Amino acid sequence: MKWLKFFLVAYLTVNVAAAQQQYNKRSVALYEQALLLVRDDAFRQAIPTLKASINADTTYYEPYLTLAGVYGELKVYDSAVIWFEKVMAFDTTHTGFFYLPYSINLAGLGKFKEALIAVHKFLEQPQLSERSRQSGMARKANYEFAVAMQQQSVAIKFAPINLGDSINSIYSEYYPSITLDDSLFVFTRRAQGIRENFMSSVLTPEQHAYGKAGVIDGSINEEPSKGAINISQDGEWLVFAGNFGHKGYGNFDIYMSQFTPTGWSEAFNLGPQVNTDFYESGPTLSPDKMALYFVSDRPGGYGGKDIYVSYRKANGTWSEAQNVGATINTAGDELAPMMHADGQTLFFCSNGLPGYGNMDLYVVRKDSSGQWLVPQNLGYPINTIDHEGSIFVAGNGKDAYYASDRADSRGGLDIYRFELPEHLRPARTLYTKGFVKDAVTKKGLPSRVVLINQQTRKVISSVQTDEEGYYFVTLPIGTNYQVSVRRKGYWFYTRPLLYAQGKADTSFFENIYLRPITVGSKLVVDNILFDNNQVKLTTESILALDQVWQLMNENPTLSLQINGHTDSIGNKKANLVLSEQRAKAVVSYLVRKGIVPDRLRAKGLGDTMPIAPNATEKGRALNRRTELEVIGM
Repeated sequence: MKWLKFFLVAYLTVNVAAAQQQYNKRSVALYEQALLLVRDDAFRQAIPTLKASINADTTYYEPYLTLAGVYGELKVYDSAVIWFEKVMAFDTTHTGFFYLPYSINLAGLGKFKEALIAVHKFLEQPQLSERSRQSGMARKANYEFAVAMQQQSVAIKFAPINLGDSINSIYSEYYPSITLDDSLFVFTRRAQGIRENFMSSVLTPEQHAYGKAGVIDGSINEEPSKGAINISQDGEWLVFAGNFGHKGYGNFDIYMSQFTPTGWSEAFNLGPQVNTDFYESGPTLSPDKMALYFVSDRPGGYGGKDIYVSYRKANGTWSEAQNVGATINTAGDELAPMMHADGQTLFFCSNGLPGYGNMDLYVVRKDSSGQWLVPQNLGYPINTIDHEGSIFVAGNGKDAYYASDRADSRGGLDIYRFELPEHLRPARTLYTKGFVKDAVTKKGLPSRVVLINQQTRKVISSVQTDEEGYYFVTLPIGTNYQVSVRRKGYWFYTRPLLYAQGKADTSFFENIYLRPITVGSKLVVDNILFDNNQVKLTTESILALDQVWQLMNENPTLSLQINGHTDSIGNKKANLVLSEQRAKAVVSYLVRKGIVPDRLRAKGLGDTMPIAPNATEKGRALNRRTELEVIGM
């Protein structure tokens, strides 16, 4: 409410000279001292001086008004309201004008109905300037929105907890970001002048609390002019905004640093497809690191600052950034996007959508087709009449972190944790990680790991491993998946991941071994399935056969024999016929998909080549298999 400070200093100073002729001189002198403190933003120090001025002359109304304004600046809204009411009790001349700041402080207390009544009284004043009328109308819209929200929503429990001295300091801390397993906490701390330092803190498992934060090692902190930071869910990448003049394209650009065996790498610019000679900041990565969301004020947007997205291509470069569209972006500013670990939920702040005041926090989700739905205001008291900045929501969907200058702040902005109301929470997630390795040498293989929803057959995640073959994927709970990995010169890998019963926030470790393709080598594809005594391919089989089709497309000289096998139950001759029919069904599917028939051969082997005892159902299930055999390269 800096405009109120301006009014107090500019308007009331003019009246001091006149006051000297009408009121107690000691009261006026004390008031002059208080105004000097207010000019210097020393609001708390001004309070006892203002009260002393009032005690010296209770008829002098200016100290009442200034005290009300000072309490408003300090966000002590209940005291501000009391002092505004005292002013209006005896100063009928200016009462109408005071209804606007009075309404703001009522709204600060969450009394939006009363605030709406007060702003109506303000707007009834006959000689308002156009600027004052616009201010009143803007506040009126905020209060009407807040009243409507109160009528249609349940009360929100909101009890932020200061993260304490391990994270917070006498300086401002903001832009919190945490890995999916909660092990590493990174944030930005304001230092002297323009310097902002990137900080990190490691979770102490036995205490389940974060240790003393320290400046992140490496060269990324050498440049003083930088800001928003985000760590990838697997803890491998840092993306952030910086003003590295010798490396950048203009104003702030988006940079990246990668974790290496020797620490964080030197920052590198993400290039002209992401950055421009305009402002870019507020980066956040999707959990699979395939999408980068950020803010830019480049031309062609919907307002001041808009949210954009760039996608990582197969060669590791980034696609040309796209505006995420008018569903999210407005004629105002959209800032601080945060993509949740579920890959479907985006948090951000905006002053262009209906809200409570300056800058509110919102959540928006994707529908089943990947389109953004209508953004949802997080509601009061998470959002207030003041500026709400960035928010970070942990992988569990419940723990939320944000920066605020609440009464228990160590200094400036501190980082707080609170419990996100259930109706605002993203989908619960689990995660799977491991290494892709050569089955013979056991060395890591850089590869692409694709996760497909077994029911919808849609790709949920597609991640590129690092140079050691390490991958990390977050997944919504309650679903079974198909994992597939491919690399030129190797058999593809595909198998089901039965995670439907997996609990949220649990991890699965899946090492994946790829076998080199050679003439005579064979691959059993476990999930090419048939119903009992049937030759029709099941839905699950199509996912696996599409992998075979892709393998043959990628290797145009490869020829395969499809070997069909059965268990020993039933007539041997019938089993032989059944196995051949099933092998032919596989060949027919691949030919329909465009594979030249000469590259395929079907062979039924019945129960003649078991790989497990047929005495148990488990053994028989292993023997009922479809096998690929290389017959030409």
